[in-house]
Amino acid sequence: MTDTIISRCEAKGLRMTGQRRIIARVLQESADHPDVEELYARASALDDGISIATVYRTVKLFEEAGILERLEFGDGRARYEDAERDHHDHLIDLSTGEVIEFVDPEIEALQEKIAQKLGYKLKGHKLELYGVPIRKG
Repeated sequence: MTDTIISRCEAKGLRMTGQRRIIARVLQESADHPDVEELYARASALDDGISIATVYRTVKLFEEAGILERLEFGDGRARYEDAERDHHDHLIDLSTGEVIEFVDPEIEALQEKIAQKLGYKLKGHKLELYGVPIRKG
């Protein structure tokens, strides 16, 4: 990814207030998949004038503009990540809620092969695996 969330917002003509810039920066620096409450905690630590309503509105605006991708992993919380991140899949630890990103060339090739076998050219996909750690005895 060569540009930032802020630069993509500006390129799409979104009005970037100071608070929106802080929220965008927090998202840009996030290595995880924060939900709105976590974004609010991180952003309000930088500017205590940011309200949770501002975070909700900003996330919705960024999502509608194609800047953010909304992720739902079955835990009732919508999480977000940069829509321009390199492709990856997710493994969700059901015991902790941790989201592990991974890329597996064999899985990617198999998906292409399946699409081709069914007469399609694959244009995209999302893979979410759900599991619990294997207990070693």
